[in-house]
Amino acid sequence: MGFFSNGNPPIAKVEQRRNGSYSGSSSSPSGSSGPRPSRRPESVEVTTPRLYVGNLSFEATESDLFELFNGVGQVQNAEVVTYKHNQRSKGFAFVQMNTVEEAQRAVTELHDKEFLGRKLLVSGAKSSEQTSAN
Repeated sequence: MGFFSNGNPPIAKVEQRRNGSYSGSSSSPSGSSGPRPSRRPESVEVTTPRLYVGNLSFEATESDLFELFNGVGQVQNAEVVTYKHNQRSKGFAFVQMNTVEEAQRAVTELHDKEFLGRKLLVSGAKSSEQTSAN
């Protein structure tokens, strides 16, 4: 028979949480680890006219962004990032303003502003050097 009473090794208890993730046995007696703290993206200093727009409504279009950001300054380009296979929004976008000053004003005026039911996160976009360093 051996070391284990029924001849089989013990099986770890696995729980499925509401968000669909799996975990091993929980350390808390109730089986839940409590609310997970929200993860806020790091604020990136505005050094170029290119902006990152996060927490974007999935219904937002590029023309919606043009209209919103044109209220602050001149928009050169707006691009909602989408999945390649079905063209649905990933919930973030990049907006290119005309000048760095307009981009800084857009962050000041539009960060944490509610737009299509969600509070926007507007900050400077990371450059390719910042992205490759991380």
